[in-house]
Amino acid sequence: MELNEKDIKKLIIIALVIVLAFLVFFLIKPIILTIFGGLILAYIFLPLYRKLNKSLQRPWLSSLISTVVVVVLIVLPLWFFVPIIIQQLFHMFLALQGINISDFVISIFPTASDQFVAQTSLAFDSFISKMISGALAYLTNIFLSFPALLLHIFLLGFVFFFSLRDGERIKIFLSEISPFNSIQNKLLLKQFRGITDSVVYGQVVIGIVQGIVAGIAMLIFGIPNALILTLLSIMLGIIPVIGPGFVYIPVTIYLASTGQMFTAVLYLVFNIVVVSSMLDSILRTYIISRKAQVHPLVLFVGMIGGLFMLGILGVIIGPLILSYFITLLKEYREKTFGGLFKQ
Repeated sequence: MELNEKDIKKLIIIALVIVLAFLVFFLIKPIILTIFGGLILAYIFLPLYRKLNKSLQRPWLSSLISTVVVVVLIVLPLWFFVPIIIQQLFHMFLALQGINISDFVISIFPTASDQFVAQTSLAFDSFISKMISGALAYLTNIFLSFPALLLHIFLLGFVFFFSLRDGERIKIFLSEISPFNSIQNKLLLKQFRGITDSVVYGQVVIGIVQGIVAGIAMLIFGIPNALILTLLSIMLGIIPVIGPGFVYIPVTIYLASTGQMFTAVLYLVFNIVVVSSMLDSILRTYIISRKAQVHPLVLFVGMIGGLFMLGILGVIIGPLILSYFITLLKEYREKTFGGLFKQ
């Protein structure tokens, strides 16, 4: 097949677009998670922006106030809590180092050989040492890379501000460049919004609230190293199926083993009734029932895969990518291929 001048120009343009797309990808690769973080935060705080804009009637001012609120919520915890977390990690490390694992293993496996007990104790000590030292190194790196961190925070605020202020323009632009027809665009947008609400509000936000409430309970009942355990409760609360129970049950066992049986019972009842029942079962079900339901398996696989691929932000991005992909597959299956796209 002989190519004419018009075909050659098309191929050159396509090649140029592909090359530029690769260059753009490598250009934004170091900051792509920060950009996604700004977009996700903009989606979470969109109700706040709308309420402010309804009163002020000035999109730029409403976006500015929302941005200041978010930046303060990010910077203040880093400034005040990171030193406390490092201190509590060090204390936890010393406490775990003082645990006699040999006696604990023998109490569970009375007939175990001395070699098994010794190897188990050595493995536990090595695991604890690596876990604590890794956490300390990660937190220390936050301070050492403070200038870069400030740049990421500035970029996050920049993306957040313009995503709120120009949200409608962005939506129109994406609709114009979308290959799908207008009807399909509206349907997909509705489904994507429902999925995003289900993941962001029904899983992530509720998980954070669960962890915070569990942390407040730790402070009330005088649990040591409450801040570290609160962060762990938040992370586990976000992940489906697992939840903060993997923190408050061991804490309950710790309280009971130290002779604080009454406190242990009250603490356990509070977490079961408030954290696991009211927040998890009732509030999460209420939010998800109004949105597009995402199967727990999709959430779990997406979160774990996103965590390995993208780090902590992948916990949110992973299930979104997987859910969007499944939605597109369903639309492709239910409609003819040509009907999906613009004519």
